[in-house]
Amino acid sequence: MVSIPAPLASLFSHFPLHTYPPIYPPTKVPVKVPTLWISPPFSSQVPLSSDVECLKWQAYLALRGISQTKVRSNIAPEGAIDGRLPNLLVPLADGLEPTEIKNDKSSNGEGILLPAREIPAWVDKTLGLDSLADPLEGYKDEQARDESRAWVTLLEGVVHAALILSLPRPTFFDTITSVSTSDPTDRLQTILSPPPIPLSGLFSLIRIPGARVNVDNVMSQYAEAIGSLSERLGTDEWFLGSNAPTPLDALAFAYLYCLLNSSKNSIRIEVSKRANLAEWEQRVRDLVGVAFIA
Repeated sequence: MVSIPAPLASLFSHFPLHTYPPIYPPTKVPVKVPTLWISPPFSSQVPLSSDVECLKWQAYLALRGISQTKVRSNIAPEGAIDGRLPNLLVPLADGLEPTEIKNDKSSNGEGILLPAREIPAWVDKTLGLDSLADPLEGYKDEQARDESRAWVTLLEGVVHAALILSLPRPTFFDTITSVSTSDPTDRLQTILSPPPIPLSGLFSLIRIPGARVNVDNVMSQYAEAIGSLSERLGTDEWFLGSNAPTPLDALAFAYLYCLLNSSKNSIRIEVSKRANLAEWEQRVRDLVGVAFIA
């Protein structure tokens, strides 16, 4: 048997190997109440997410009659299914049937974790309904259903672009020190039509994040979009004259709430100066807020 040379043995002696007892995970506690994982809210006093996508699903749950839902906002998107929030953690008894559990769900013995796209199916099962059986999707007629598609495109297009432009851009230090930090304007290339020109060329050796965005043009379209939204709502209780809230109402509320809480005055004022939108947002906010437990 070859012995370790004395100099090397002397070096290794300064780094002794210690063995520690295993640390077992804490006892799992079954989930008793549905818990929605969301991005942090604007204020700790209000359990509504500051992220449009998360808030849209909060509004969807509340407006469909799901209440007493807990929220958890201390989980990064990287810890969610597909790296995207929100996720819904539901009790095993309330989850989908074992035959329905696919690779996009996670069960760890505590409950079932559902991605956002599985939330409607869980709501249908909880309420004992089948929303897919309604060809009008909750709208009053086919014309309103088809019109809703245009409003969704408008909200997720130019309105979302204006919201992105109001967000603070990461500093150069953040860009080079964080693997997850990206320039918010990068997303504009998939939102705006035509897409803005990127700051770096095709053959650039160093990629510069961001894009050459005509901010004045975006803001002009944003103001026109908010004006159109206000005119279409009018004095109706729900958008497009529906008798009950629809997915469009959930989406519209999410955008209006985030716009009214924007740190950029021009974004905020464009909504607040239209009384019907501001009053509608406040009314829906009250309905959505009471459905969640911080």
